[in-house]
Amino acid sequence: MAKKILVIEDDKDIRDTVTYALESEGYEVISSENSRILKSLDDYKPDLILLDNWLTEWKSDANGQQLSRELKTNPKTKHIPVIIVSAVNNVAEIAEAGLADAYIKKPFDLDDLSAIVKKHLNS
Repeated sequence: MAKKILVIEDDKDIRDTVTYALESEGYEVISSENSRILKSLDDYKPDLILLDNWLTEWKSDANGQQLSRELKTNPKTKHIPVIIVSAVNNVAEIAEAGLADAYIKKPFDLDDLSAIVKKHLNS
């Protein structure tokens, strides 16, 4: 059975590119432009979450860092690897504060994305 990856990214081009690249590697990808899908994690049961840090819907009251922290402090979801994706310079600090398992800085190379995903799915 293919590993499931949840991609939460509000930029359609990035979301589509990442989805295509990961599906080409044999993963089952569920993608969303917003974080509302997190309310249905029990339905999807992802093995890994790629989470954009700056989702349009949350610009004033939450972000990927906060969502990651919520996931990683929840006993039901803390086992799911979370990788924060962001273009900001301090993405490493954001990932650490959000208790994320890793981060990817935009723009990123698809080979690097693949390597990070594999690493966290196999650990």
